[in-house]
Amino acid sequence: MNPVKGLCYLTLLTLPLSAAAIDAGPASAQQQETEGWLLLQSRNQAASKNPQPATATERELAMQRWLKKYQYEIPDFYDPDAGGKIETKN
Repeated sequence: MNPVKGLCYLTLLTLPLSAAAIDAGPASAQQQETEGWLLLQSRNQAASKNPQPATATERELAMQRWLKKYQYEIPDFYDPDAGGKIETKN
């Protein structure tokens, strides 16, 4: 085997070992708070003890709002110039 080719293979094999991983845990106080809430939610620990059923009217309005989003046709092409402009202050 060619020594240069062997060195390339060896370098490629050791490359994943040199990659630095992200430290475990949240990086900021806001991220810590968010992860705490997501953990409570996923474990169902912050659920209300009182059932909160929706009325028939509320369910009907939610269904109407959900179905309304299907009334608009998706365009074949997106025209980036169709929207407004963003002005920046320098």
